[in-house]
Amino acid sequence: MVRHGPTHAKAMVGWSDIPADLSDHAAVDRLSAFLPDAPVVSSDLTRAVATADVIARGRVRLPHDQNLREIHFGAWELQTFAAITTSDPAAIRGFWEAPGDTAPPGGESWNALSARVSAAVDRLARGHTDLIVVAHFGTILCQWQRATGITATAAFAQKIDPLSVTQITLGSARQVGVVNRRP
Repeated sequence: MVRHGPTHAKAMVGWSDIPADLSDHAAVDRLSAFLPDAPVVSSDLTRAVATADVIARGRVRLPHDQNLREIHFGAWELQTFAAITTSDPAAIRGFWEAPGDTAPPGGESWNALSARVSAAVDRLARGHTDLIVVAHFGTILCQWQRATGITATAAFAQKIDPLSVTQITLGSARQVGVVNRRP
């Protein structure tokens, strides 16, 4: 799994369709060279699509998948953490400190994100031995949590940088290889 290029946004970005900054050509080249020769699929959001397109380089490019999107922040979308803390301190605290069924107003809970992404990953994996998935922070973390069995709170503590790789092996014995590796 590859996190899309940086957006430089200083707010909570889920389903907003903002572009990635892919101007660091050396980093993109290293990332593409590091990845296996496998089909590439991405979320349908521009930042993931553009990242997938620039790293594909001759790899089979699969259609975008809406179910690989980032968590839906609802009313919190494009707001800063500070603004939400001021307007709705209990809700934001519950969302981050006890992730699970708590959702932003009009948004999606961690458990809903995980169920949506897990179904998409399982469907995609049925047709491929190896697959490069270009997606988002939450998308990657919920699959890392699923593979390791850690809590959602522990998953939130893991850093996933833009243009980093997290390797997850699916199947009856889920395994995690590299996590947050910047080639």
